[in-house]
Amino acid sequence: MFNNLETTYNQKIPLDLFSISSYSLTLKREDDLHPEISGNKYRKLKYNIIEAKRLEYSSILTFGGAYSNHVTAVAVLGKKHGMKTIGIIRGEELAFKVQENPTLNFVENCGMKLHFVSRDDYKHKTEIVFLKKLKELFGDFYLLPEGGTNALAVKGCEEILTKSDSSFDYICTSVGTGGTMAGLVNSSLPHQTVLGFSALKGVFQTLVVKKYALKNNYNIIDDYCFGGYAKIDSNLIRFINEFKEKTGIQLDPIYTGKMMFGIIDLLKNKKLKKNSCILAIHTGGLQGIDGMNRLLKKKDLPQINV
Repeated sequence: MFNNLETTYNQKIPLDLFSISSYSLTLKREDDLHPEISGNKYRKLKYNIIEAKRLEYSSILTFGGAYSNHVTAVAVLGKKHGMKTIGIIRGEELAFKVQENPTLNFVENCGMKLHFVSRDDYKHKTEIVFLKKLKELFGDFYLLPEGGTNALAVKGCEEILTKSDSSFDYICTSVGTGGTMAGLVNSSLPHQTVLGFSALKGVFQTLVVKKYALKNNYNIIDDYCFGGYAKIDSNLIRFINEFKEKTGIQLDPIYTGKMMFGIIDLLKNKKLKKNSCILAIHTGGLQGIDGMNRLLKKKDLPQINV
């Protein structure tokens, strides 16, 4: 059902380009895992789709916002595996803007049925009454939470690290719901520390990691969240563009851009152990750049170079 797309490669980042010495930084290119799906989203869905098929579900239902990487991944893999997909989208006003939104337009073209709800109703998405109404509307379905994190998603993310990654001292990842980080913690080695860079204000994801993680060798920081989820400023945009110019690697503004900004800042200020080797996970999210650039243009801010 799933082929051998799951082998990615590590790319060394020349730190002298950032005037940094005494450290080694490598980026695991999970963004190249699949031509249309961000790396960790593919990992999260792998075992969920296998389970949905085993249980003979014909439909998958999930939740997300206007530019959701997760919703995009569900639409693509659902189509590939012959399953109907339903996306419950936050913001009922978006129902009239599908053609203007690159993400929503794409998933609809993949065959996903979009259902828009108000932001107040969206807050109740995990409640029994709300889910019952969805089953009355769409029939039976395999339910995936927002962001895709559950035990099967964590299992998939445990496969990100391989034996060739055993020499690294730090494993770094961006953190949304915490599922990817939990998988990395489980597959990390005793001498390794897993650092999570929260894309949101706060470190509440620690509860999710604690729920699924088998070890305690991790820490989540929100010092580089730039004010919260999907919030960025000209400093982050400048960093993303300079990083691409220097390394040739595209970062996204929601997750990996913030993570790499944080890593470079920590190294410049010598906040990690001297002479340590750092592995950062590029989880993708590049499909969201188009939508972000449209928002930046409206605010008369610089664009992210692609």
